[in-house]
Amino acid sequence: MVNEPVPRTSNDILEQLAAVIEQRKHADPAQSYVASLFAKGRHKIAQKVGEEGVEVALAAVGTDSNAIVSELADLWFHSLVLLADADIPHQAVFNELGRRFGLPGLEEKAARHQDH
Repeated sequence: MVNEPVPRTSNDILEQLAAVIEQRKHADPAQSYVASLFAKGRHKIAQKVGEEGVEVALAAVGTDSNAIVSELADLWFHSLVLLADADIPHQAVFNELGRRFGLPGLEEKAARHQDH
């Protein structure tokens, strides 16, 4: 990501990050953290997502707003790695969130549980 233009919008940041993650799929695991995650497989990537989720929860019960933001950034990052490993575009998550608009929260949650 060195010498790349600084993203300006949330969408720019996600698009650029997703592109870098995709490029790192085939990089040398000894030279790239992301490549090392891909080399270790989905189990390791899922483990990292879980670890980061716990760290978000722990930060949330503290008083440091910066810690919450930092841990959420880690969670989002590792979630993007997981999506890339599964060959799912991050847009699919936005599409799902968009689908949920206009549905009462409890109704939407109940419908998700019926689908599983």
